[in-house]
This record gives sequence, structure tokens and C-alpha cells, in this order.
Amino acid sequence: MTTTDNTKQSNRDKKQQQLLDAAEKLFSQTGYDGASMSMIAKEASVPKANVLYYFKNKDSLYEAVLDRIVAQWNLGLENITPDDDPAVVLYNYIKSKIKLAIEQPMQSRLFASEIIRGAPYLQGYLRNSARPWIREKSALFQAWIDAGKMNAIDPQHLLFAIWSTTQYYADFEAEVLLVQNKLEYENSDVEKITQSIAQLILTGVGLAIPE
Repeated sequence: MTTTDNTKQSNRDKKQQQLLDAAEKLFSQTGYDGASMSMIAKEASVPKANVLYYFKNKDSLYEAVLDRIVAQWNLGLENITPDDDPAVVLYNYIKSKIKLAIEQPMQSRLFASEIIRGAPYLQGYLRNSARPWIREKSALFQAWIDAGKMNAIDPQHLLFAIWSTTQYYADFEAEVLLVQNKLEYENSDVEKITQSIAQLILTGVGLAIPE
């Protein structure tokens, strides 16, 4: 690939990310039905034809937005092994989820909205990707349990507990801020929330927060 080709590809990638950012914002704010391709084009400051160049219709754009969210929110448990320290792994996973909840709340809200609707656009992902991923991580958690590294607990429900407690700070941000008399999250909140949630989760499975 020539330098010119690389530049063109880079520009296409940037434009595509710009459209995905705009679509993610509008889908999160108005839902799937409330956002139109024209509105997304306006939000991205591009002609509607540009949107249709990259995404043939609203369904394909919505699915691309969801795919990007899933890819980002699944990070944190990759490349782990039974030899790893479960306290370190779980702490870092909780921290990464809290960081995303505070920095990318729209992603969590859009994902939650899709699930509440019955996951019409995520059925394939949930069956073909989420299920195997959960089984793989559950087997690894069970290996830690069998080795006596942590207390016995249903691994799937451990994952559900981490997801629900961390993503709460995105999905119910308005409630959290109102109760705490804040206008927005502060820089120190990631560490504070991480410590609290990690204390609850890790203590519950017989682990201590790592140094």
C-alpha cells in the first residue's frame, strides 16, 4: 500500500469514527427510533450521502455502534490464566469498568437500552460471542476456586455482580450525582468508586485489595 493509499485509508477511518461517535451520541439520547440518518449526519457535520457511503442504512450503523461498544467493554479480562492472581485481575477489571462508566457513560446506557428492548440487534452477538466468552471466563474463575485461591461462588453471577455495580455509575449517573450533590464526576471518583466496589466484590470472594 502506497503512502497515498495509507493517507486515504486513515482519512476513511477517521470519518467512520466521526460518524460512529455522532450515532452513538444520538442513539444514546433518543433511542434507536428517535435518531434518523439525517440527524446523525447533522451531528457529524457531514452530508447525509457521506453517512450512506459508509453505512447502507440505519440498522447497519446501529449494529456498528453496538459492535464498537461491546469490543471496548469486554476489555480487561483478556490473556488471563489460572496462574494469575485473582485479586489483581478482578481489581484491574473493576477499575477498567468504572473508568469506562465515568468516561463513556453513553455507551453503557445505549447497551442497557438495547438489552431492555429484548436485544433485537444483539441476539447473534449474545449467542455466538457473549456466551462462549462468559463460559471461558467462568471456567477460569472456577479454576481459581478449585485451586483454593478464592471462595466458592457461581462464576457467572460474579461477572453479573461486577457488571451491575460498575455500570450503575453510567446508567444511573443522574441519580448518583444528585444524591451526592454533584454536577459531574470528579477526577478522584474513579479511584474512590473502584476502592469501594473492589472492597465489596473481593471481600465477598475471600480476597484482599492488592497493594
